[in-house]
Amino acid sequence: MFNGLMEEFGGLILGSIGIFLAVALAGAGSAKGVGMAGEAAAGVVIDEPEKFGKSLVLQLLPGTQGLYGFVIGLFILFRLSVETPVNTGFMYLASGAVIGLAGLVSAVAQGKVSVAGINILAKNEEQQAKGIIFAVMVELYAILAFAISFFILFRA
Repeated sequence: MFNGLMEEFGGLILGSIGIFLAVALAGAGSAKGVGMAGEAAAGVVIDEPEKFGKSLVLQLLPGTQGLYGFVIGLFILFRLSVETPVNTGFMYLASGAVIGLAGLVSAVAQGKVSVAGINILAKNEEQQAKGIIFAVMVELYAILAFAISFFILFRA
């Protein structure tokens, strides 16, 4: 039964798992990273409400990985059909797994760096740009994962 199901719908099943991995893992990482940075930002804004805008920039940075996962998930969804062959479905799965896993890990790491950047903002506002640069360095790896996911997806 399982073999027959995979023969008939294997590409669709694998591609659907790829969508899940891209959106759920990258989204979960972004939620965690944005949440950590938001907690730190709230602590700063209580005493210095004028720093809201500057702290918001650092809070938003870990959210980009969820966006990258969402975009790859949408691309897979738009290309997926009942007739998708298994080998193509596997490529979709690989594409989703790459951005999902990289997004999960890098968003949490970026959230931690963003918290440190918010601490810089709290103690020495003139040095805030350095905190942003530190957080953006983590973004590079999410961008690389997004690029390779995109190339895998359109190679299928």
